[in-house]
Amino acid sequence: MTNNTLQDSLNRLFIFLQDNRDYNHRVQSKSYKTFLEPFETLNDKVYSLLHHIANTQSQPNLNKLSTFFQKIYFNRKSLNTFNSFVELLANKEIESSNYETLYKAMISQNGWGKKTSALFTKTIYHLHNDKYDSAFRIWDDAPKKIDINEKIYLPVDAVIEAIFHKLNPEVKWNFDKINKYLQAQYSSEEMEIWDDLWFWGFISQKGSGLDREFVWNEQKYWALLETDKNADLILKIESKSAKFLSLIEN
Repeated sequence: MTNNTLQDSLNRLFIFLQDNRDYNHRVQSKSYKTFLEPFETLNDKVYSLLHHIANTQSQPNLNKLSTFFQKIYFNRKSLNTFNSFVELLANKEIESSNYETLYKAMISQNGWGKKTSALFTKTIYHLHNDKYDSAFRIWDDAPKKIDINEKIYLPVDAVIEAIFHKLNPEVKWNFDKINKYLQAQYSSEEMEIWDDLWFWGFISQKGSGLDREFVWNEQKYWALLETDKNADLILKIESKSAKFLSLIEN
C-alpha cells in the first residue's frame, strides 16, 4: 500500500470518528464517573485515576508501581495543582505545564509505559476540556485546550496496532510509528479525536495478534461495563460498526 492510499483510508476513518463521537463519549463518561464519583477529595480522585489506569496494563510491574505510588502518597501537597503534580513527576520546576509535559513526565515514572502515560494524559484532558461533566474536574489550572504546538499521543495498544496492520501490513506498526505518522498529518486537537479508534476497533475485532478477524463483536460490546445495553442502541452501533469495518477493508 502506498502512503497516499493509507492516508486516504485514514482520512475516511477520521471523518467517521469525528461524526460519531457521541457513542464513545457516553462510554467514557460512565467510566470516569465510576472511578471518580466515590471520592470526595482531590487527592483521592487523583489516586483513583492513577491506580485505575496503571492497572489497564496486562502485566503491570507491581514492584516498580509500588515505588511510584509511594512517591505520590508521600507528596500529597504536590497533588493540589496540575502544575505542581507535573513538577513532582518531572522532579524540577516548570513555569507552565501542558499535556505534552505531563505525558513526558509520566513516561519517566517507575511502572509506567508509553500507552498508560498517553492514556492518563488523555484522561486528564477529558476531565478538564469542558466536554464532560464539570463535576469531573480536578485541577483549576489544568488546560482546557490543547496548544497547537504541543504533541498529543494516542494510547496505542494491540487493538489499534491490528487496525494499522490491516490497513498496511507492510509496516511493523507500534506505538512510536503510529503516533509519528498521525502527528505528522493531524493537529494536536485532531489527535485526541483519534482516541475513539480504540472503541470502534475493540467492538469490531475477534481473536488476538495482528491477523485477527475484523467483524462486529457483540460479545465484546457486552463485556464493557460502561456500554449502554439498550437493544435499539446496540442495533444502531452494530450498523455503525459495519460502516467502520467497510473503511478499513483493503
